[in-house]
Amino acid sequence: MTFRLPPLRRPAALSTLAPALAIAVTLAAALAGCASPGSRFYTLSPSDDTARTAPAATAGNPAWLIELAPVDVPPQVSKAQLVVQTDATQVKVLEQERWASMPGDEIRRALSGDLTQQLDTIDVYGSPRPDGVPVYRVSVNVQRFESWPGSHALIDAVWSVRALDSQTVMTCRSVLNEPVGDGYDALVIGHRRAVSDLSMAISSGVRSLAAMPQVSVPAATKKGAKSAMPTKPVTSVACPTLVPAASAS
Repeated sequence: MTFRLPPLRRPAALSTLAPALAIAVTLAAALAGCASPGSRFYTLSPSDDTARTAPAATAGNPAWLIELAPVDVPPQVSKAQLVVQTDATQVKVLEQERWASMPGDEIRRALSGDLTQQLDTIDVYGSPRPDGVPVYRVSVNVQRFESWPGSHALIDAVWSVRALDSQTVMTCRSVLNEPVGDGYDALVIGHRRAVSDLSMAISSGVRSLAAMPQVSVPAATKKGAKSAMPTKPVTSVACPTLVPAASAS
């Protein structure tokens, strides 16, 4: 006599789950195929810049200090995304090509690193500072920050240096136009070169003010005492010759 085992039956729960799993796998594959590529992030102050990590040449307080204010940039490029020119009247916002921080912060960080190295000083913006050490306040207003892929990177900036003890001020304009090759890496490197040139111009301005005779603004006299004739501080001085001449793009 021959005995036959009844056919195995798949549990009802598994029978119901199998189509759902198949749909989920198919959906995940479809989503993976449609997913956008990961974003790339760029900075104007690369971590491998050895000049920035070099030890200071002198110990103790430097001969002067700088105070670099936040940098203003045009609102149309004040975005996390890179904004590139496609022609004279149109731009493209690149969702996958992004700055590590906002462009104004990137420019300020790069300038601060360059200036402190070139001037052998400290950026004391937002920090307490010792008495008796000259402080030069640096302000930068970027009026144009243009990115032309495969062509050039342009920074047009009005900047000023003010001696806080005498209120002597120097106001200048620098237009930096750096040729670049293809690719967004080359474009960012071009902007980094432009920022470096801008820092050299500002450093020259700080040195020019530091070399001038220091005329301090007299402190207020005590109440009831005869006030002395105030010495009028120099309000403006010429830009140094090393500042790049303004030119059209």
